[in-house]
Amino acid sequence: MPSSKTKLSDDVLSFDMDREVDKIAEAMREILRSKLHRRGLVIAMSGGIDSSVSAALSVKALGPGKVFGLLLPEQDSSSSSSDRGKQLAEHLGIEYITHNIAKTLEAIGCYEWRDKAIKETFPEYTDGWKNKIVITGGIEGQFNHFKLVVQTPQGDIKEKKLGLKQYLQIVAATNYKQRIRKTVEYFHADRLNYAVVGTPNRLEYDQGFFVKNGDGSADVKPIAHLYKTQVYALAKHLGLPDEICSAVPTTDTYSLSQGQDEFYFALPYQQMDIALWALNHGVSAKELGEYLGIGEDRAAYVYQDIQNKRHTTKYMHDKAYLVEPVTELP
Repeated sequence: MPSSKTKLSDDVLSFDMDREVDKIAEAMREILRSKLHRRGLVIAMSGGIDSSVSAALSVKALGPGKVFGLLLPEQDSSSSSSDRGKQLAEHLGIEYITHNIAKTLEAIGCYEWRDKAIKETFPEYTDGWKNKIVITGGIEGQFNHFKLVVQTPQGDIKEKKLGLKQYLQIVAATNYKQRIRKTVEYFHADRLNYAVVGTPNRLEYDQGFFVKNGDGSADVKPIAHLYKTQVYALAKHLGLPDEICSAVPTTDTYSLSQGQDEFYFALPYQQMDIALWALNHGVSAKELGEYLGIGEDRAAYVYQDIQNKRHTTKYMHDKAYLVEPVTELP
């Protein structure tokens, strides 16, 4: 761990936003020109902060005429996500289409496989019920484990600890959503001779919060070096609509509303950004705990959780392994 020379303060994530926008735009143009050899950019817009800022940066780089937007809802998507996505596309002046992927997901068994696993935990689960997965344990220094939360049509909430088999099956089924979306993105990229934009921020990229060959697949990822707090700051700086700038981060994957900190991260993103920055800059758990008001022990657990996720999600970043290198390729 590098030694710390900077004390934690409210401005550790401050940055020159004009300079950053110019840098990213120039880098995107150069990547398209000299590495990807593509004419423009395709981006799926969820209505969230990351895809919205990535879309705006794409327009800054190439102009609206060379950016193509996709809205890709399915049956569990929030209607507000599509509304914000349309608002963004019209704000940026880019061409876009809406392609509902629910029928495709149904045809390949996404919802069926998910519901089978849910019914192994809640046999009474049926049509009209809603669901989500939440994480617990890591912030208390325990092993992370998952709970399944369901809601009846009458609004009653039930939850149970989720078995590993059922957890893996539910996640595998819902991962279909990101992988089908990416297939649609690459179809349009191929027909337009465009490149695909990936939208993870630094926290998500570092911690493996993406689906391999789903939203983790892309040709260029313009904000993977920026903390989520910085992405929110850029949204305001770029003049994006207020509804987008104030949008609360969600997974928009399960039928029940689900925050990213419920499903994956130990703390809300504002605190996770600080914790990740602090770990990267050698700040002690004692200092982090005092700054966040969570105590040294809990801060140490957060550090350990970050390191654990880096280890367990290394596979997400790995390319396919070759038995022998093919040395003729550059």
